[in-house]
Amino acid sequence: MKSHMMPVGCACCPVSRRQFLAAGGAACACALGLAHAAPKAFAAAGSEKMRLRVVYALHAATQPGPDWPNVGFEFTPVMERITGALSQAFPNAEIMPCMATGEEEAEKILAADAADMPDGYIVYQMNCWNRVAQPIVKSGKPVLYADFQYGGSGGFLVYTAAFLRQRTPNLGFVASSNIEDLLAAAKCFETVKRGGSANEFAAMTARVRMERAKAPGPLDCAPDAVAAVSGQECVEKMKASRILAFLDQETKPEVPYGVVPLVYLPFAELNEAWEKADKDASRAVAERWAKTAALVEGVSMETLETSAAMYLGMKEILKRHDANAITVNCLGGFYGGHIHAYPCLGFHELCNEGLIGACECDVRSTATMVAFSAMTGGRTGFISDPVMDTAKNAIIYAHCVAPNRAFGPSGPANPFEILTHSEDRQGASVRSILPTGHMTSTIELNPDRKEILFHQGVAVANDPDDRACRTKLVVEPKGDIEKLFTMWDHYGWHRVTAYGDLKEPVKSLADALGYTVYEEA
Repeated sequence: MKSHMMPVGCACCPVSRRQFLAAGGAACACALGLAHAAPKAFAAAGSEKMRLRVVYALHAATQPGPDWPNVGFEFTPVMERITGALSQAFPNAEIMPCMATGEEEAEKILAADAADMPDGYIVYQMNCWNRVAQPIVKSGKPVLYADFQYGGSGGFLVYTAAFLRQRTPNLGFVASSNIEDLLAAAKCFETVKRGGSANEFAAMTARVRMERAKAPGPLDCAPDAVAAVSGQECVEKMKASRILAFLDQETKPEVPYGVVPLVYLPFAELNEAWEKADKDASRAVAERWAKTAALVEGVSMETLETSAAMYLGMKEILKRHDANAITVNCLGGFYGGHIHAYPCLGFHELCNEGLIGACECDVRSTATMVAFSAMTGGRTGFISDPVMDTAKNAIIYAHCVAPNRAFGPSGPANPFEILTHSEDRQGASVRSILPTGHMTSTIELNPDRKEILFHQGVAVANDPDDRACRTKLVVEPKGDIEKLFTMWDHYGWHRVTAYGDLKEPVKSLADALGYTVYEEA
């Protein structure tokens, strides 16, 4: 789950360090460790000094609420490391850091810079949805856009795709866990300073990014004999399914979403089912989870029991409505006081059984999971918030929900851990330690566009990083990682990943639906 939190907090709009402090930016300056003397500029011999503004896009130096990376996250040490690395790499440059929460404060920074514009901007997306890069790009100056991975990745991917679609020539981007890749891209500012064009900046940084990206490795896979049905049979199974969506307190009549029937139900019905769940049965499920999990950390038995009651309540509702898929506006329901337990563990359990439990009332991804399950006999896959990392030639599928039976209800179980929901450190969620060495297929159905997005990759690792969502499956994509940056603005952040080489079954499904398959890698 993730929260699309609106930006909060304050920003600083410095010109020089001295003017910045005099203008009331002392708190930001101290937070970023700017008490030292401002470094000098780097530039070609005989030219004036190089000046770079670094704008950190985030809610506040200490994260005030649930969002990626997590509530209470301290950004100050991260910003200091980034600023320090830039200062060390370019000892003769003036590196001028500041923070902004959104477009209004970015405009203030530009206004303060107007009298003495820097030679370029680095915009670091620290939280997901703070729109800071957009006005900065309009300055016409070269802009290097960077992702703080597991912090700003959602907005970074969505916004970068939009910039690429608009063919924004003065914006380059970096999506790498290796700070050296940022520093190498930042050298392109020097080329512009020496007479290059800002309108060539995107192409310059793209060359650097591709040269430094990890080369693709062999995509050897363990055998996985998935038995997929024909496209037409898959469509019939989807038509026989039903999605129950809990968005708010409204009930809406059944409508088709693509070919899958969809019903919106009120939180009150879900909460009532949770309240009426059998206490002894809930305790037995909770005890089984505690016994079979490889780790239970930060989650009490009481919380496990309330989560088990939510699972049993959801299962009863599915039976009542003759449905096989449920999706819940999790954070909206919980923070609105409409539900009183997170459904993460319940979704996990439902998916293990071949039913569909899906996060965030994301109907499109839920329908995608229905398709996967119908296609494969119960491999539901899992929704994720993907993160790109060119340093590892990887896409990481991150979420706080995933099954631990990646090969379907009758397949082997992999280890899983029970932890708090990452963004707010409350409730109970799942880190599934998913199998490696297997081919995965990732898709997203879009009935409105009559398209299916598709890419594949080999699972190579599970990332235990404490930031952002708990489950993090690292996959080396099959194809061009550069192309994977392009579709997020049209489809949003979510994708659904299932185990198996499902390329031909997906194409067969698309033919039966009359959809087009767009291979995004």
